[in-house]
Amino acid sequence: MSLSIQKNKLLFFRITSDLVPFASHPICKFNWQKHFSVKFEDLGAFITRNDMRISMHPDQFIVLNSKSEDVVERSIAELQYHAEVLDLMGLDDTAKIQLHVGGVYGDKVESKSRFRSRYLKLDRAIKNRLVIENDDRSYTVSDCLEISKGVGIPVLFDNFHHQLNSSGENIKQALEKTGSTWKKSDGLPMTDYSSQNPNLAKGRHAETIDIANFKKYGEDSKPFDFDIMLEIKDKEKSAQLVVEVLLKDKRFIKY
Repeated sequence: MSLSIQKNKLLFFRITSDLVPFASHPICKFNWQKHFSVKFEDLGAFITRNDMRISMHPDQFIVLNSKSEDVVERSIAELQYHAEVLDLMGLDDTAKIQLHVGGVYGDKVESKSRFRSRYLKLDRAIKNRLVIENDDRSYTVSDCLEISKGVGIPVLFDNFHHQLNSSGENIKQALEKTGSTWKKSDGLPMTDYSSQNPNLAKGRHAETIDIANFKKYGEDSKPFDFDIMLEIKDKEKSAQLVVEVLLKDKRFIKY
């Protein structure tokens, strides 16, 4: 469970997908939903009582637009598990499941179409929570917006991925376009923030927050309001530094 900052609620958690190991695997015959129901209710009550927001980010092997039906079947089972956990906590649809579009497989047009058709067939419980984000190699903000236009799925903006794989929008344009895909029931638009680790290969997340870079992102993102997930390795340490910066931002509600 990693701590981040939310502009309107202060706390925003991403929960790891291994709360119940093998829950989506056929080998699991255990009724974990019933067994842990009280614990999930208690956790959801704690989250609600403390005015938090949470999200989930399934692992990279969840590929909804895969050409393999077996991979798709396992991916849907994993998404169902994530949705069930959030439902068991009694959380509304502002608690999201974040996903990359998937592979290109030599034909991006067909791969985007395949994602759309698979998405439309998902259970409502999954569709109410699923969002897609731009990635650092294959699917840009523009690609994600095209998919969203066809099926109505919200688009989560990742600033670092946009820096590495841009479709030409500046920060304000990207936030405006992706933000417009979020309905009222989805809650405030969610975003991911990170920067390059100067000591590692291109695309690797920073170990600790680059405050100068974050301050610039804050200025470049005005006047848009959104929730922000810090994808920074030292987590709470950087989150506390970010709070000090955001205390001077009118968009940040203080408790």
